[in-house]
Amino acid sequence: MNDPLDVLAVMAHPDDAELLCGGALAVSADRGERVGILSLTDGDKGTHGSAEVREREAARAAEILGIAVRASANLPDAELMYTPEHRTAVVRQIRVLRPRVVVTHWTSGRHPDHRITAELVTDACFLAGLKRYPADGEPHRPFKVVYATAFRESADPPTFVVDVTAQMERKLEAIAAYGSQFRGRSGVGEVFPGGERPFLEQVRAACARSGSLVRVEYGEPFRTRETMLQDSLGSLRVSTF
Repeated sequence: MNDPLDVLAVMAHPDDAELLCGGALAVSADRGERVGILSLTDGDKGTHGSAEVREREAARAAEILGIAVRASANLPDAELMYTPEHRTAVVRQIRVLRPRVVVTHWTSGRHPDHRITAELVTDACFLAGLKRYPADGEPHRPFKVVYATAFRESADPPTFVVDVTAQMERKLEAIAAYGSQFRGRSGVGEVFPGGERPFLEQVRAACARSGSLVRVEYGEPFRTRETMLQDSLGSLRVSTF
């Protein structure tokens, strides 16, 4: 059995994790946590690049961020559906990788694969813990599911923001590793162009805005369905004034 993961980002396509939570993944890796990325598809239906090219780019990005495990569920790109077959495929991966915390897409999004992934991952994390659920592997239920809300105008305010200031340049380097997707562009997917500003500068600006919410230079926003626990009033952070 593989060593369990502290954090696993489960996203629809290669490059989604780097864009949405690459800085936070690098923070965890820098803290000695075992971090993984699982792509449900290989992204072969995308306008640019190919499955083979994107696989090489994903391996390079994982190296930059310090990712311990990079895997794919090999589900069909642009054809993800909430079906028993696709759900069981995600359950199987959860049981193999055994993460404590799972990060996935926000529950709404421009790309249908993103919306479906959020639903599949949320339910698979619960079902993976059922002893009689018909999927390979020993039962395992992650402790927490977290939704990455970067670039999502429709998302509720974040539950928390991770300070990625020290990891920001590595995040951008990992995104730049996907040259087939982002080189020479100002906007892709849910990162909408702001005039002719280069794509990586768009990403930097979004992280600067999230960082400003918690009074740091750069941050990445996340949301949970449950209320978060604070140790004490005296340990509260982020100044009111």
